[in-house]
Amino acid sequence: MKKRTLVQAAIGLLSMTAVAAAQPAWPTRTVTLVVPWAPGGSQDALGRVIAAPLSAELGQQVVVDNRAGATGTIGSATVARARPDGYTLLMGSTSTYAMAPHLVQVPYDNDRAFAPVGHIAAMPILMLVPAALPVRDVAGFIALARQPNARLSYASSGTGSSTHLATEMFLQMAGIEVPDVAYRGGGPAVQGMLTGETQMTFQTAATVLGLMRSGDLRALAVATRDRIPFTPDLPTFAEAGFPNFEVVENIALLAPAGTPAPILSRLNQAMERVMATAEVRQRLNDLAIIPGVRSPDAFTPAAAAESATWRELIRARNIRVQ
Repeated sequence: MKKRTLVQAAIGLLSMTAVAAAQPAWPTRTVTLVVPWAPGGSQDALGRVIAAPLSAELGQQVVVDNRAGATGTIGSATVARARPDGYTLLMGSTSTYAMAPHLVQVPYDNDRAFAPVGHIAAMPILMLVPAALPVRDVAGFIALARQPNARLSYASSGTGSSTHLATEMFLQMAGIEVPDVAYRGGGPAVQGMLTGETQMTFQTAATVLGLMRSGDLRALAVATRDRIPFTPDLPTFAEAGFPNFEVVENIALLAPAGTPAPILSRLNQAMERVMATAEVRQRLNDLAIIPGVRSPDAFTPAAAAESATWRELIRARNIRVQ
């Protein structure tokens, strides 16, 4: 009886091995990377920087598919509905996985719809003013905003955007109120600053680095824990007196829930190799994007912490997307 059991077990093991061997190795066809924003933005640029070297790592083409709209939730929903086979991926961000679910009714279960490949990069966020505004630091702006005759407004990239919420968090911590002028994206928001319509904005470094270097905009602080290599002389908010103010646009690679763990692991390892190449690091440096690949297991607790922070702020400031 024992001998028969061992023979049956051996046959079962051989059958499983044969089935596994019959499964084609992933990937065998094109992989689609959905970017839930319009072409031309910083996240779209990041997707296009990594697509070619990731294609080389995987041995199959990786193509970028822009699915913009509804604060990134249209593209996110596309991936949430996709087959969990590793052929449809999402470039998620703090805006989509930690902010949008508290601002709009998303057509998927945000906590269960995705399987993380892991964080892959971060976009630092800066506080800026027009060069003509007579302030040189964060304290100077706060002092100006508190003057009885101050006529200040700030430019946001749209209600519910990461830069909009970063600004609202700063105003809450600083104890000041400055009206918001919402634009349709970072480019128009910066243009509003240049034409004198507004006097302050929070933007990703990728959006404003050129205008900082030309002298059209003045950065007052960066909302990262440490100073950033693109602007090493720019102080952090902690150095400006706000030790708990830290905001970055984290970028993560996500797949539909149920995607096999070996595929997620292979993608994570491939991204580590891609981000380690000198060419990619230089191109990201030119875009003011900081590469940094973390494990799939690290994503869930980090995303939950981000989500809790922004949920609390959105409720406290009564922020609503019309």
